[in-house]
Amino acid sequence: MIASGILAFTTLFAAVGPVDVAALYAAMTARVPAKKRRRMAAKAVLVATAILVAIALFGHDLLRWLGVTLPALRIAGGILLFLVALDMVFARHSGATSTTEEETEETEARPDISVFPLATPLIAGPGAMGATILRMAETKGDFTTEVVVVAALLVVMALTYVLLIGASAMSRALGVTGLNVITRVMGVMLAALAVQFVIDGIRAIIGG
Repeated sequence: MIASGILAFTTLFAAVGPVDVAALYAAMTARVPAKKRRRMAAKAVLVATAILVAIALFGHDLLRWLGVTLPALRIAGGILLFLVALDMVFARHSGATSTTEEETEETEARPDISVFPLATPLIAGPGAMGATILRMAETKGDFTTEVVVVAALLVVMALTYVLLIGASAMSRALGVTGLNVITRVMGVMLAALAVQFVIDGIRAIIGG
């Protein structure tokens, strides 16, 4: 039980990347009043949480209805998470973990960035969605383990909110180098988990 919770937390934390999100949020809201920043952070986390919880509860069933098997999900999810991990390790940004140039230009004209791009794709992005479905699929329908995974997701979302609130102070304290170090460490962990997902998927196909 504890092991499942720790694994779910580390996977989701690495996939969501709250530290990266907070750093980007601090940059995007540098000239926004503190009260509005807090309001946008709360709204973004609530929207992202609703998206990820919905995916946790219904994502696997949807894929099963589409005929996607668990081994295929493991391999596809592992590849997707590995691409996200590469971005983290090399401290670069792509459409998988941040906004594209076109999306950034659109963001600059928006008075409220809480839903887009903060809630999605920065918090509830492809990597976070894939990790959520994978972790729920790994529970194999065990209700208690499913509750643990959802609880881990909620803890990650709560930490994300805390980091968003203190984004400016965190960025000043850690600096670019500090943020990149944390990102790279989490990226290595996520890459290892992603490779394990692929290995498990291949083993299931060969064994089946």
